[in-house]
Amino acid sequence: MAQVSERESWRRGERQRLIALRLALAPEERQRCAAAIEKNLAELLAKLSGTTIGFYWPIKGEFDPLPLAERCGREGRIIALPAAIAPGAALEYRAWRLGDAMEPGRHSIPEPRERRLVQPDILVVPLVGFDEERHRLGYGGGYFDRTLAALSPRPVTIGVGYEAALLPTIYPQVHDVALDFIVTEARVRP
Repeated sequence: MAQVSERESWRRGERQRLIALRLALAPEERQRCAAAIEKNLAELLAKLSGTTIGFYWPIKGEFDPLPLAERCGREGRIIALPAAIAPGAALEYRAWRLGDAMEPGRHSIPEPRERRLVQPDILVVPLVGFDEERHRLGYGGGYFDRTLAALSPRPVTIGVGYEAALLPTIYPQVHDVALDFIVTEARVRP
């Protein structure tokens, strides 16, 4: 897999395979995994300092972090959701509370309508795939990588996904940054 085009082709194929695998989970299995992921993620967040947490709006069978985000908000933390403001740009994070007006973003993913910008101390991001080195395989748009490169100071990063998305490697590229933690239904990888 030395050539870039071979690696990109492999990454595209793995994205499709892992998303299909995730979408094919039986409802009871998805519910079991979600409960375990939420428990592991909640325990990790309780140990981390930081008042502002960037979460995500779930799509394509991803773990839904919004109930946990609401709970963190009730506990006094500031919750934010990302907004894709332009192609090739970093994401901006907008403060969010349950009931806030939402609008479809660039990729039809709901974003807070009101532009109350915050800088997260902690970022919780979805995984399509990941490896033991805590590299993340995302959807291929590069939004998260650009966002991490733009944020200073760098937030604590937590990737969230299913254990079945573990790969021997994602063939990380120069811009791929290892996450601080990976949370699945099976465990937390520090």
